Amino acid sequence: MSALLKVEGISKRFRGLLAVDRLSFDVPEGGIFAVIGPNGAGKTTLFNMIAGVYLPDNGTISFAGERIDGLSSDRICQRGIGRTFQIVRPFPALSVEDNVIVGALMRRHDVLEARAHAHEVLRRLDLYDKRAQRASSLTLPDRKRLEVARSLATDPKLLLLDEVMAGLRPTETDRIVSILKELNRDGLTILLIEHVMRAVMALAGRTLVLHHGASIAEGAPADVVRDPAVIDSYLGAEDI
Repeated sequence: MSALLKVEGISKRFRGLLAVDRLSFDVPEGGIFAVIGPNGAGKTTLFNMIAGVYLPDNGTISFAGERIDGLSSDRICQRGIGRTFQIVRPFPALSVEDNVIVGALMRRHDVLEARAHAHEVLRRLDLYDKRAQRASSLTLPDRKRLEVARSLATDPKLLLLDEVMAGLRPTETDRIVSILKELNRDGLTILLIEHVMRAVMALAGRTLVLHHGASIAEGAPADVVRDPAVIDSYLGAEDI
């Protein structure tokens, strides 16, 4: 498979802290690629550079064959990269439906068309029956799925998922895993940050492990979890 996202030698420093250190990897089109590592490893900083929040200090980021480092977040979204946030950020006073319509309006200027697309997305995320509820009234699992729905409504080619399964029970995790597998089968490429290893093992074709901003391992999940460096720096201290 050809690379949809190509990250080459990117670094990011915040004063004295080197958050991401000369990182390179490719995400194949149609694949599911996971980034794991301890808290503070640089995972969300990586996402913020891909999504246009931060400009890399050096290195390049290319999407669908064109450089995107230096573009604004809205232009990167228009190119076809959607993202979720580790702390879910719905519009709390709006209904579930209206939250998703906001995303759908990025590519659809007709409100009726945007509403129809929002309904399609809500059905896929098992939220259609709750479309009239205020976002503030949802449970954590439902808010997590709403976060995915809002991003999915922008019609991304690549979806960045930042710990969408954190804090969920195993049955709720399995529900989201099933939804993501279906979206991937339909052609969506997924790059996810995740601590829930049961989800990583079930989803990812390839996994990158970060520690202190640098890659310490990359490969199939089954191989990565047996790497001594990964066990010492991450998995040995985690409940997996």
